[in-house]
Amino acid sequence: MKEELSSGNEGVWEGDLDHLPIPEPLRERYRAAGITSLYPPQVACIREGLFSGRNLLITIPTASGKTLVAEMAMHHQIGKGGKCLYVVPLKALASEKYEDFSGKGVRVGIATGDFDRKDERLGRSDIIVATSEKVDSLLRNRAGWIDAISLIVLDEVHLIGDESRGATLEMVITTMRNRNPALQVIGLSATIGNPKELAGWLDAGLIDSAWRPVSLREGVYYNGKISFGDGEREVPSPKKDADTSLCLDTVDEGGQALVFVSSRRNAEGTAKRIAAALRLDEPELTRIADAVEESDDSQVGRTLALCIRHGAAFHHAGLSRDVRRLVEEGFRGNAIRVIASTPTLAAGLNLPARRVIIRDVHRFQAGEGMVPIPVREYRQMAGRAGRPGLDPYGEAILIGKDARSKKKLFEEFIHARAEEIDSQCAKRSTLLSRILALVATREAEETKAITGFFRGSFYATRHKNLQYLDRLITRVIRDLEEMEMIVDLGSRLEATQFGELTSRLYLDPRSAMMIADQLRGYEKQGDVPVTPFGLLHLLSATPDMFRLYLRSGDAELIETVAEEREEEFLIGRPEDVLPWLGYEEIACAIKNALVLENWINEVPIEMITERFGIGPGDIHGLVEGILWLVHATREICRREIPGLLQDVADLEVRVKNGVKEELLPLIRLRGIGRVRARQLFNSGYTTPEAVGMAGIDRIAPIIGRKTAESILDQISGRSERGEKNTGENVMETKRGVSGLLQQKGKAKQSSLDFWECGDES
Repeated sequence: MKEELSSGNEGVWEGDLDHLPIPEPLRERYRAAGITSLYPPQVACIREGLFSGRNLLITIPTASGKTLVAEMAMHHQIGKGGKCLYVVPLKALASEKYEDFSGKGVRVGIATGDFDRKDERLGRSDIIVATSEKVDSLLRNRAGWIDAISLIVLDEVHLIGDESRGATLEMVITTMRNRNPALQVIGLSATIGNPKELAGWLDAGLIDSAWRPVSLREGVYYNGKISFGDGEREVPSPKKDADTSLCLDTVDEGGQALVFVSSRRNAEGTAKRIAAALRLDEPELTRIADAVEESDDSQVGRTLALCIRHGAAFHHAGLSRDVRRLVEEGFRGNAIRVIASTPTLAAGLNLPARRVIIRDVHRFQAGEGMVPIPVREYRQMAGRAGRPGLDPYGEAILIGKDARSKKKLFEEFIHARAEEIDSQCAKRSTLLSRILALVATREAEETKAITGFFRGSFYATRHKNLQYLDRLITRVIRDLEEMEMIVDLGSRLEATQFGELTSRLYLDPRSAMMIADQLRGYEKQGDVPVTPFGLLHLLSATPDMFRLYLRSGDAELIETVAEEREEEFLIGRPEDVLPWLGYEEIACAIKNALVLENWINEVPIEMITERFGIGPGDIHGLVEGILWLVHATREICRREIPGLLQDVADLEVRVKNGVKEELLPLIRLRGIGRVRARQLFNSGYTTPEAVGMAGIDRIAPIIGRKTAESILDQISGRSERGEKNTGENVMETKRGVSGLLQQKGKAKQSSLDFWECGDES
């Protein structure tokens, strides 16, 4: 019998599962799923030292088994008494991986929420799935269990080069390796232009393979034919639109198709057109469409349901999470045949198709107009082609307008190499948060230690001349001193109480200063009360909050609001604001505030979507993002501006539940949401005391007997204890922070120009 694999004998193994050092229950799960041997890239990972604790950078195509390799390594570590951290870029991907890893004999936890919590309960898990921003916040809050991590897996590690979230991922890796040099690091990606350089930084073995379980053919469609590198294929063209013809051809062969387009409007229009051509009529499609309509009664939801009834769907961030999940499950179940999507779908979610059609290879970019998408993004989308075990092949098809453009598409995308990734940490705005975190956590307490920390970053690997970074670090330390976030004690740097609070709350120091300064100034005036709209606008203007785009028809509304509600603005009119905020940023923040004001005034979601030209998913994202900032503002007020604490605490409850101020007393009862609170209020029971006096017989018909019994017990208990119903007696808010985690970097770059002067290009 062959010797079981262990450190030192990986090289003699032949690829079967029997001798892998993984627990038997996991091996049995693989066998039950039909996995009896490994793919060649997976074999290469094991031979490179996967089970020996060696760092690995695994760059292999989508669906080639990266996750399975990571899972085997994690179970091996757990078997040795280790603990594992699986880092993902998106909350949706975290949920998917959590489900994938659960039920296999180990304890799995997921962390995507509150930024100022240590989540010590997660320390009981063997595998923790978390977004990079959540891991960063756990490091800042010194969660005790995180130092026990023995293996970290970095899914989509190429996002180190992403302008919005790359610096966070890079700092997470640098910090964890700095704290634990013995930490095993496994990076996973399908698209890296400079894998050797990244592997060198990670001290990792490199597995760089183009092998796929389903062969991929890449080509360009033009004039009724798909041209591949080795030949052509005729495509029936019953429709004038190329993407429709390609989708009909795929469905006729029993396959499914993904169509990637540049905008939400294009995704919706494409899905409607393809659905009209497919004209399917099946019970499962009807069931999914009914579920969509039940979940989303907006015009967007009704349009999507109509498309699904005929076999097609669209997918973008304007849809609610529940609706996106219905679309994804319908596609995985082979009921929905075609999805038209913005590129967000390509960012990690497991939704392969036989044919991927990349229709739009240009997108609008502010200040530049229409620009080509990166080759790396094309590869992410093309990699979705081919369903292992279901498709004999996968096709990634671009659409050419003429013979010249066909040749250009081959040169610029199909035959082009993915762009190299670069560090994003050497920006003044980024370093403000990073250096404050280092000082606040006592990771580095002097300038020399801070520069030494960054010597371990990917930036130091990419840029041999570090004098620029050293100068920038010195300037940022001076900025933080001027902001009264840190103090120089001569022998060491120390964070002030305000600086520690800012770091713990995971706020950009500029946001914390903006909030504190504006509210302090407003409190001193004392004659005009702060309004929810004013607070929402202030928080929407901070660097930490993403802002909705303005439509062409929004300008008149924004100007009217700026004039009529001038006294409510905490940061002045759009033309008279803080130096790093331009007119457009403040105007977009007004739109944010108006949407959120509608939400807390109980305006129906379908009315908000139509009024402002947005989707239910946008409302959800705004609520999640602003909710965290309102919570952070409450903590700042608790320490710095106690006179406004009650106003902010009330707003936090209103934003969380989407209710008017009159429902605050009722909504603070556990088990009472916005619907039941409104039912009680409209029935004349406007306070907990009134509910308690009414009794079970009157309350049960309104909200149900079980709920009525629960809240009456609460009210009775409060009365016995003599508790007061104040803003601080708020039930714990489960803040959906994923919106902010994904959006922290999405504030328009022009709003940061004041801080970015002198950045390296």
